[in-house]
Amino acid sequence: MSENEIAVIVGAGSGLSASLARLFHKEGMKVALAARNTDKLAGLTAEVDGKSYTCDTADAASVEALFAEVDADFGTPDVVVFNASARVRGPLVELDPQEVGKAILTTAFGGFLVAQQAARRMLEAGKGTILLTGASAGVKGFPQSATFAMGKFGLRGLAQSMARELHPKNIHVGHVVVDGGIANPDRGRTQGGDRGEDAWLEPDAIAETYLHLHRQHRSSWSWEIEVRPWVEKF
Repeated sequence: MSENEIAVIVGAGSGLSASLARLFHKEGMKVALAARNTDKLAGLTAEVDGKSYTCDTADAASVEALFAEVDADFGTPDVVVFNASARVRGPLVELDPQEVGKAILTTAFGGFLVAQQAARRMLEAGKGTILLTGASAGVKGFPQSATFAMGKFGLRGLAQSMARELHPKNIHVGHVVVDGGIANPDRGRTQGGDRGEDAWLEPDAIAETYLHLHRQHRSSWSWEIEVRPWVEKF
């Protein structure tokens, strides 16, 4: 544990991002939270004694400005989590190309923009961790979910390429495949019900996996970890 570590969570909100923020704060880290709408972060930001920033991950200038602000407020991040995504559901032939493009920019291109800014700083510092949040859709494309599959497949490919390039330079890159639904009261997802006990992934439990990745000794770094409920099909 280090009281000097700095954590940046991009695409912050309730659920997993909130659990990550609370755990990082508990570990003594300074926490920066970024989202397109920071109004929803007011309570969480106060809870973790952090700071929130407005950021559109699909916009290069917005991402660059975010990291410049974090530099000024906190310094070079030790761990950066990319948790932003967007999706457009529906039959392939009925999808709006413009909406699909926007979603892929947010999910895959946004991951690149955030990772690039993080890597530039971490390479100069000689250390750091970049963690990208994946999904079932990043390893198997589901029907009527082409947009999400393209975005998450792209994000997974980015993580794999980054790991091969940056691991030898002491930058740990990890991709977390969240294979299942995350429990979130705001979305009506809670424990139990027809799906049985522990049917949803508990965000606090997922957050522990992220911390484990960040704390891994570099002699045994993982570039990818899957997490799923014990009752989930795969």
